[in-house]
Amino acid sequence: MKSTVRRHRRRASAVVSALGALLLLGGAIAPAASADTMRDREWYLDRMQAPEMWKVSTGKGITVAVVDTGVIPSVSDLTGVKVLPGKNFVDPQLGAHIDVDGHGTAMAMLIAGNGVNGQGVKGLAPDAHILPLTVFGSTKESATNSVPALVSAIRYAADSEAKIINMSLAYEYFTPEPDELTQLQKAVDYAIKRGKLLFAGTGNRGDKENTFAYPAASIGVAGVGAVDKTSSVTKYSVSGPQVALAAPGEDIPIRCVDGKTGYCSSGGTSQATAIASASAALIWSKHPSWTGNQVLRVLMNTAGKPTKGKVPSRYIGYGTVRPRLAVLGDPGDPGPADVNPLVAARTPKKSPSPSASASEAGGSGSSNASKQPASSAASDTSEDGKGVGAIVWIIVGVGVVVVVGAVLLLRRRTAGTRR
Repeated sequence: MKSTVRRHRRRASAVVSALGALLLLGGAIAPAASADTMRDREWYLDRMQAPEMWKVSTGKGITVAVVDTGVIPSVSDLTGVKVLPGKNFVDPQLGAHIDVDGHGTAMAMLIAGNGVNGQGVKGLAPDAHILPLTVFGSTKESATNSVPALVSAIRYAADSEAKIINMSLAYEYFTPEPDELTQLQKAVDYAIKRGKLLFAGTGNRGDKENTFAYPAASIGVAGVGAVDKTSSVTKYSVSGPQVALAAPGEDIPIRCVDGKTGYCSSGGTSQATAIASASAALIWSKHPSWTGNQVLRVLMNTAGKPTKGKVPSRYIGYGTVRPRLAVLGDPGDPGPADVNPLVAARTPKKSPSPSASASEAGGSGSSNASKQPASSAASDTSEDGKGVGAIVWIIVGVGVVVVVGAVLLLRRRTAGTRR
């Protein structure tokens, strides 16, 4: 199923794919084999040793802001899950509990789904709370995304009880205006100053081109890539210096959309982002006195590193998230509470050339050195050091497409089919 959302911009028309990548990944959803149980299909839970982690931490006490298309709390997979009222930044009068696309609801399930007695999606952090913040229109007439809405949502989350800000989205087909990028970076800086931890998908166009996409390219945001069952980076997962971490993002079961019933297989960096956020929730719940900077540093330190090439890797960043090492074992030194490791890593220590500083800062969007094909990620390996590729878990989206305007903005991916 293909889903696209068109919206008008000042410069040009942009198409926003809200399903697979919700602003970031694009694709189609394929029905999963009925012979498999839901538990079998959620392969990443056993791979990450979730049942063992749940004996120690379930994400209790942690609220995750889901900046997306809204979240429907009445679906069976979220029944009993604490979904807060939230806020709608596009259609304020409708609230944040409407989700015509389905993407935001799917991301909430991957983070805190209840499993519906073994028959539904089980979130990696099942006791985490969800704060839905809508930045995509809730109706066909207003199904537009805007940088101002995202900026407002980040600032709102920064002032809320949420500790983690999940942004399963990416502006892949255009670079926001300079003033918009400035406002976006200021919002990110504000959230980090308030102790929040921000995740965003790196994008789903890696098999075509690797261009910087915001908000993942904003300094201080942890850009998340996607990997598959073989711990290989997916072809569509965008690579580059903006990739901080990787997480599972392919063959991820979610509720079907577009009139279909049951559960379908999906894939994208959107899903990977949600799983990375849930991983952080498990660690933070176990270590409640830490700050977002410390949780992020531990995630980076305990991640499965590539066995070849430099770190950070352009494909999986500092590695594939392995929250079990921090939840079940010694997490190591979390480092200073007031220093974001990504900001520190991307801040030049001495005056570089203009081109060098642009590269370190994530670039302005149009040009970057990451034009290598995603297949070259074969030099990176999985957390076990045996994978054919680096694990870059992707964020996929699920949703219905709505047409409103023009210039291609975001794209998502589901079930391995690209939109």
